[in-house]
This record gives sequence, structure tokens and C-alpha cells, in this order.
Amino acid sequence: MNIKPLGDRVVVKVMDTEERTESGIVLPDTAKERPQQGKIVAVGPSASEKAGIDLKEGDRVIYSKYGGTEIKYEGEEYLILNCENDILAVIS
Repeated sequence: MNIKPLGDRVVVKVMDTEERTESGIVLPDTAKERPQQGKIVAVGPSASEKAGIDLKEGDRVIYSKYGGTEIKYEGEEYLILNCENDILAVIS
């Protein structure tokens, strides 16, 4: 990845949400909730120090619903998140 976050930030690839309900109803884009899970693809130099845990590429995280800055890079959606304020949990 060519994006290198600065300071205590990480770049997260947004995970797609299901497009159907459990009963099989297809949801339009306007009815979908914003995803809150993603996979870390790049880590800033001081991200682990600020977060208090060892964050690394490939970790799955849960982040705040409206946190971070959305970007599109090479046709993919990413979020740049502040470790201390935006990342809520690491999924193991």
C-alpha cells in the first residue's frame, strides 16, 4: 500500500456489510448502516504507543460509527482513523 499514515493514525479497509436481511430482503444503499468493522492495512509510527496495544497490519478492528476520514484510493474505500479516539476494539 502506498498510503503511509502519520503519527498515531492507521489506514483501515472498510469491510462490506450484508446487502440482505435474514429474511432475504435486499436493502438499498440508502437503508444500509455505515460499517463499523475493518482491516488495518497501514499503521503510523506511533499508533501502537498511543493505542496502548500492538496494532499491526491485518488486524480486524471495530471503530466508532462516525469516526475517521473517508478516502477512496485506486477504487477502494479506506478510512484514516486516530488510534486513541476512533478505534474501539480489536477483533481476535
